[in-house]
Amino acid sequence: MHPFRKAVEDGDHAALVDLLAEDVVFTSPVVFKPYAGKPITAAILGAVMHVFEDFRYIREIADPDGRDLALVFEARVGGRELQGCDLLHFDEDGRVADLTVMVRPLSAAQALQAAMAARFATVEQEASGAS
Repeated sequence: MHPFRKAVEDGDHAALVDLLAEDVVFTSPVVFKPYAGKPITAAILGAVMHVFEDFRYIREIADPDGRDLALVFEARVGGRELQGCDLLHFDEDGRVADLTVMVRPLSAAQALQAAMAARFATVEQEASGAS
């Protein structure tokens, strides 16, 4: 099992953050513009850990050279069942350099967007180091 998957499944936010490159780029399933940097990505992932219910990875698809990984998942958000995929690319040090999340169906993506929008002021405060 990949350490990123283990950290997510264990709910270990600190371990997850340790796996991120400083210049990681996070591409959200519900926002057009990617987020750049470890602080904002860490804060978003922390919020997502609270928003997703009954989260579980169901498949791990790895590139033979170890630089790319797809983790297929299922979860619920606001009573909506969703399927998704975390697409990860790792830098030469093995840290997550690029994380793109895809989700379906549209109704679940909309529920995710609403749930994250409700938390985003807190996410931005955490990313900026404010409490």
